[in-house]
Amino acid sequence: MDTVITKGGATSIPLDIRERYQLQPGDRLIWLDDGNAIRLVPVPADPLRALRGTGRGEKLVERLLAARQQERDRE
Repeated sequence: MDTVITKGGATSIPLDIRERYQLQPGDRLIWLDDGNAIRLVPVPADPLRALRGTGRGEKLVERLLAARQQERDRE
């Protein structure tokens, strides 16, 4: 997809992308420049709510306990 930058520096987000990421007027975006590419990342209105449930199935408690046991074994 391709867009044009106006004299004022504005550009539009293609409809397909707005729909896929459920972007609405007033939503915030972060511009990330790594020196080789620019990435645009949407910021959820409630970041904590957006993260809720993302760690399910990762067995995080078991991994934490195993890491702590390894640290104790090294001591």
